[in-house]
Parts: sequence; structure tokens; C-alpha cells
Amino acid sequence: MLTPHLPSLDDIDGQAVPDCFPRVIDAHVHVFPDAVFKAVRRWFDEFAWPIRYRLSTSRVFDFLLSHGVSHIIALQYAHAPGIAGGLNAYLAEKCRQYPGRVTGLATIFPGEENAETMLQQGFDAGLGGLKLHAHVQCIDINADDTRRIFEVCQSNDKPVVVHFGKEPKSPVYRCDPYTICSADKLARVLADFPKLALCVPHLGFSETREYKALIEKHDNLWLDTTMVLTDYFHIHERIDLKEYRLDRIMYGSDFPNIPYAWDRELKWLRDSGLDDDELDRILNKNAAEFFHLDV
Repeated sequence: MLTPHLPSLDDIDGQAVPDCFPRVIDAHVHVFPDAVFKAVRRWFDEFAWPIRYRLSTSRVFDFLLSHGVSHIIALQYAHAPGIAGGLNAYLAEKCRQYPGRVTGLATIFPGEENAETMLQQGFDAGLGGLKLHAHVQCIDINADDTRRIFEVCQSNDKPVVVHFGKEPKSPVYRCDPYTICSADKLARVLADFPKLALCVPHLGFSETREYKALIEKHDNLWLDTTMVLTDYFHIHERIDLKEYRLDRIMYGSDFPNIPYAWDRELKWLRDSGLDDDELDRILNKNAAEFFHLDV
């Protein structure tokens, strides 16, 4: 549960990714046009934690790439109908400025007019998948309008990243994530769209056990590690990645919307006891497979 004014941590920024690491693909980086970024930061300041890195989109990309991240997956989400087309055009143009280094995902508001057409236009403009956020968009993942969006993604062989874990939730959301989100609901999508690659961020927090079981059962499901390896949130179960299906786990940072150093999670992975091959999968190979990266 998010509560107002969660702390900012004073850990020190590293100068680069750890020397012992292979290539690093950050599979979870947020960008927006400046006006939307400002609104997002105001919301976090009031209802969550202070964002440490208040950077524009280009500066987000430049920061991570200059610190040794090899490739960035850039995410955004439409919080209301009518803005997805503009967001998609904005991100497609930004990605063209970083050829081969940044892959942007389209957004859409399921149920809005011409949603499928706008999503297809985003893919045609070069965007490499779709990002949905159930907490913000209050979507029914099994509703007909959402399923039509998934059909567009599946027919284009484009992956979907959907925030569908129940946490972190906030009392100021328009809907209750504990009502609309559950691993059981996602399992129906996985079964009905067997060729659609889906990623649930944050290891499915707070249903980490349930999502751990789902990746054992469904080859079209991935999880990312964003924010749950940093000892920031209280998580009931200890996370031991060696107990997971490691070909379905991707590293993600949530940069720049974090309250601690950009490499806090990378340091956790460095000290986790994972061997070189396991780290290469989590930091590089799994994301390259999921997002169809030619790296």
C-alpha cells in the first residue's frame, strides 16, 4: 500500500553498471512529454515518494546510456482517452534519435474510440510493443475492448507489458487494484492468447508466489524485477531469484521515477549469488528475446 511521503533514500549513485556485468538492457524506464512528466511528479510528491531524478526524456536516455546501460525499453501510459496517439507519436520520434539504443512501447486507453487503429499506427511508426497500467487505467483485462487490443498485438507479434500486480496500490486511484488485478485473471488471457508475449512488472507484487507459479506454467509470460529487489517496499516473502524460472525474468529499474540511486537494484543483483550465465539472462538475453531486439 502506498502511503503519502514515503522516504527518499540517500544511497550514493554509482558511476557505471558493475564491471562484472554483461550487457544490461533496462526493460522498465518511464518517459513522458515534459508537461505529463511534471504532472506525474506532482502526483508522486503528494501521494507516494519523492522522485530522485527529475529529467526530461532525452536526459533520461542520455543518463542511462552514459552510465553503461546498453539498451533501454521506454514505457509510457495513457491515463485518459484521447491522448494515446500524441504520446505514441512523441515516443516514436524520441526513439528515432537513439537508433539501436532505445525501444519505445506504444500506449492505448482500452475502450477509447479507434483504439485498435491508433495502436496499429504506433506499431507502424516503429514502436515495439504495448504498455498498459491497470492501476491508472482501471482496465478490465478480460473485457472485450481489452481483448481486441491484445488481438492487435498478437497479430503484429508485439509484446505487452501490463502492470497487473495488486501493489503498490494507492487510496487515491480511481479504482481498487485488489478488485481488478489478480494472477487468476491474467491466467485467462495467457490461455486465450498463447502467442501473445506478456510481461508483468515488479514480479507481480503483491502476488509474487502466484506469478512465480504462472511462469512455470505459461511460456508466454515474463516478469520484471522493477523495485522489488531494492528493500524499499515491505514484501512478505523473501525474493530468491534462484527459485524462479530464470529464462522468464528481466531486469527493470523504473528510472527515473525512483526514490533511491539508479543502480541500487543492479548492486543487489551483483551481490545475489547468481552466476554469470544467470545474470546474463536476467540483464540481457531474456529482454532481447521478449522485445525482439537485434542485439
